[in-house]
Amino acid sequence: MSREARLERLLDFLHRSPTPWHAVEAMAERFDAAGFRRLDEGEPWQLAPGERVYTTRNDSSIVALQLPRERLHALRMIGAHTDSPGLRLKPNAAQASAGWLQLGIEVYGGALLAPWFDRDLGLAGRVHLRHADGRLEGMLLHVDRPVAIVPSLAIHLDREVNQGRPINPQTQMAPVFLQGGDKADLQRLLLGWLEAQHGIIGAEILDFELAFHDVQPPSLVGVEGELVASARLDNLLSCFIGLEALLESDGSQGALLVANDHEEVGSASTSGAQGPFLGDVLRRINAQLGEPGDEGFIRLIQASRLISCDNAHALHPNFIDKHDAAHGPALNGGPVIKVNANQRYATNSATSALFRDLCREAGVPVQTFVTRADMGCGSTIGPITATELGVPTLDVGVPQWAMHSIRETAGSHDVEHLTRALVAFVNRPRLV
Repeated sequence: MSREARLERLLDFLHRSPTPWHAVEAMAERFDAAGFRRLDEGEPWQLAPGERVYTTRNDSSIVALQLPRERLHALRMIGAHTDSPGLRLKPNAAQASAGWLQLGIEVYGGALLAPWFDRDLGLAGRVHLRHADGRLEGMLLHVDRPVAIVPSLAIHLDREVNQGRPINPQTQMAPVFLQGGDKADLQRLLLGWLEAQHGIIGAEILDFELAFHDVQPPSLVGVEGELVASARLDNLLSCFIGLEALLESDGSQGALLVANDHEEVGSASTSGAQGPFLGDVLRRINAQLGEPGDEGFIRLIQASRLISCDNAHALHPNFIDKHDAAHGPALNGGPVIKVNANQRYATNSATSALFRDLCREAGVPVQTFVTRADMGCGSTIGPITATELGVPTLDVGVPQWAMHSIRETAGSHDVEHLTRALVAFVNRPRLV
């Protein structure tokens, strides 16, 4: 499979996934096309060895499984998350100022705020409706054109702005939306867009979860296309790579991809890594295809391995001093093993050794990241999932710049590097 074709699929996936709900929908479509069967959590499951199945929760998290052809003894698990930091609308978002309808926002996760100014912003998310017949329904909305902007204040009116002025998201970041508009216009426009996209007529909007997104499309950057630049690379890049690896696997082993929502805000939700979603799925699978009971479930978990994939901080050429001198991953230098002695990452020497051997087998380079001892460290779904399930876990990621910005940058060759390593993982007959 060519690198160029994979990158084309990546750019299309990123463009189609402005929110976690859209990302899960796009992933589900790929699984459907590959012959996976969708399971409803609220219905009985009848599973057969060798099947490929998936299920979703909250429409923003997904678990896909390749069931083994023989009895279930171990699973090769890949983990990622579907959410990214950004600006989300408040429930009563419409507000008027200086002749403009603006939309009040809430910052989701640890977003870099400055890059959101002066960008062409679209609107996306999900809307819940009551139809004329009383039926309730949730619909996805994707306004993929510039409908809003957060304008900067001219430097003439704030001469000290380049000296590090703090940004107040409550008072300074409400996007301008419609000149001369009032609060009723937001409802009118949302209904019009739903009619255009879904043919919905005569419905009433009951509630919504909507977010702004940059409408600049993803692209390959650099003289030789060495870079991928896009919104939400953290962590849709890992979702895409995990999806590609599962679809490319030979189907001989039990394998799983989980992509959780809400990682950027702590993972404590029904569909987050700290919630019961993955555990619920695994218990149902084990009850039918594995050794039933608590002991059987524990044996399954201890025989399995999880590779938690979440992007890593690449060495920035303008800020070299922000890295430990011996642990500065390079873009296009291969996947990064993420290590933290305080368990902000779940890597240990045993799981790290497994991944290094996988990279050797796949013929890809491998790097290591440890944060400076005088700086704090982020975290991932890895330690959370390991804590909830007890599964031996490794944290890895593609190196990137500008994490949590409105537009992030990664190496285009690293997409292939990590995919090949994860295919080797999913196909590996023995995990120990």
